[in-house]
Amino acid sequence: MSTPAYAAMTPGAALEPHTIERRELGPDDVLIDIKFSGICHSDIHQARNEWFESIFPMVPGHEIAGIVREVGSAVTKFAPGDRAGVGVYVDTCMECENCKNGLENYCFKGFVPAYNGLDYNGDPTYGGYSSAIVVKEHYVLRIPEGIELDAAAPLLCAGITVYAPLRQFEAGPGKKVGIMGLGGLGHMGVKHAHAMGAEVTLISHSPSKEDDAKRLGADHFLLLSDSESMAAQAMTFDLIVNTVSAPIDLGPVMNLLKTDGTMAYVGLPDKPLEVNVFSLNGQRRNLTSSTVGGIPETQEMLDFCAEHGYAADIEVISADQINDAWERVVNSDVRYRFVIDASTF
Repeated sequence: MSTPAYAAMTPGAALEPHTIERRELGPDDVLIDIKFSGICHSDIHQARNEWFESIFPMVPGHEIAGIVREVGSAVTKFAPGDRAGVGVYVDTCMECENCKNGLENYCFKGFVPAYNGLDYNGDPTYGGYSSAIVVKEHYVLRIPEGIELDAAAPLLCAGITVYAPLRQFEAGPGKKVGIMGLGGLGHMGVKHAHAMGAEVTLISHSPSKEDDAKRLGADHFLLLSDSESMAAQAMTFDLIVNTVSAPIDLGPVMNLLKTDGTMAYVGLPDKPLEVNVFSLNGQRRNLTSSTVGGIPETQEMLDFCAEHGYAADIEVISADQINDAWERVVNSDVRYRFVIDASTF
């Protein structure tokens, strides 16, 4: 099925109009007309070969929201006209312990990414910067009526990425939670933690973020360069979700954690981090990581957002604005997620 898309034809090249072929609908497949596709910073990293050797031509995009056009003969959970989403991965082995336990994102075999990957047959995958996509029913999420499709798209990556550690470490009433960084991930972290009932602090190097942090639901704002305030908050946090993708000194932030407190790292720096072990073992603190979520947890997150009446803060653009939007993402000039109107492909 010929499908209009935008692609990077070579590493670092500007994205341009392109046509891809989507597979024919199989018995357990869902064909989705894409309405909106979020721009994630990881799209840029991969198209510029900044993480690993990528596959070209590349059609990025793993924050996909749309409407079901057609379903295969064995599909039972979706019907034409349903609101549907697709996130970071589109297949897993479904045989390993993690897949069987709803942790498909940690599939032992390795999940098949929505783009810049090869499926288990060796064919390249193409993502959401396109007008339609065919995905196995198991990996399709239902987008509740309480969320607009454009604002729902970033939930499929940014939203679940921060939701997963907040749920894992039981953010909620009586817990003091820090969200470090206020970008595409961080703004969703503040919203989630606030909706869960935690006491939320936005931790940032930029004083200009304070007003927005509190608008989004933060109770407090902590400036990293304010040594007096940092010292006053030492050993008071139960959980810090770190969304920062730049290499930073983690020591001062780790010192904010209580004994047995946890920092969950969800940012993806392009260089290795250095950690002073004394900032960990001095108070039996934990440093862990997390990546997106399993299918059940992602659906839970979408339903949670609808129940509490929020989604991502977005700026909708047309396809011919993608390259300019990418440069703005690199310069942190978006509040807080670009979303592409797929009708413009």
